[in-house]
Amino acid sequence: MEEKDWILLQTIYEEGNLSKASERLYISQPALTYRIQQLEKEFNTKILLRKKRGVEFTTHGEYLVQYSQNMLFQLRKTKEHLSNMDHKVRGTLRLGSSGNFARYKLPQILEGFLSRYPDIEVNLKTGWSFDINQMVNKEEVHVGITRGRYNWQGPQLLLNEENIYIVSRDPIVPKELPALPRINYQTDQTLKTTIDKWWKDSFTLPPYITMDVDNIDTCKEMVIRGLGYAILPGICLVGNEGLHTLKIESKITGEIIRKTVLVYQESSLELAVVKAFVEFMESVELD
Repeated sequence: MEEKDWILLQTIYEEGNLSKASERLYISQPALTYRIQQLEKEFNTKILLRKKRGVEFTTHGEYLVQYSQNMLFQLRKTKEHLSNMDHKVRGTLRLGSSGNFARYKLPQILEGFLSRYPDIEVNLKTGWSFDINQMVNKEEVHVGITRGRYNWQGPQLLLNEENIYIVSRDPIVPKELPALPRINYQTDQTLKTTIDKWWKDSFTLPPYITMDVDNIDTCKEMVIRGLGYAILPGICLVGNEGLHTLKIESKITGEIIRKTVLVYQESSLELAVVKAFVEFMESVELD
């Protein structure tokens, strides 16, 4: 069993479908099926069961998938360690980032970082902050950039603090919000919880939601067109100075602040690429 077999099993497990797995692996489905048959002969056991909608791993097959995951993890760690032994800042930085930070801030940051360290390659994954936290915990990424409140026990670096705003094309009176059309968008749970709590503390009526869209940029465009108001974090408002904004505030604590934090494992700093990125981020000033 070789590295390509570990990758093969991992890919089939993730896709649950031989056709989709063969597309990801850039091999034909017959070639993929043949390799599975060879592995089944090698281990003298059934690995996959074909279903109407894809495939399912047997108990023995799941054990081999776990073995493959462990071996790929150890191989990656070994490559990183060997790359780090000559003390040159080169190799691959595995970075996870909140989608909104990746959209509005990260391109400029990475441009500056890679300009300083041209021998580093960045492998980036974006998603909800909760998922990025989990990636750092599982060592799927070296460093994570998350937004909101999370119970991270390891090292962290505060990158930015921002307000959350009621945003509209035309001036509005806050007390009239329950009667005005609101545009909702999909976001991470911590921001949703913060906004929901503020609303319940401020109003006795539920919001009048007329649109529910899949992302913050679509929401903002609807607001720009005067189709309703939205409650948005400051990160997405740069360049939209024509919009009317009002900070949301708690009756008890005052301004409601959303934090952006860089998180990582202490042991990751042993890698030159991680140490270089953390030190670079310490020098970055975010608006």
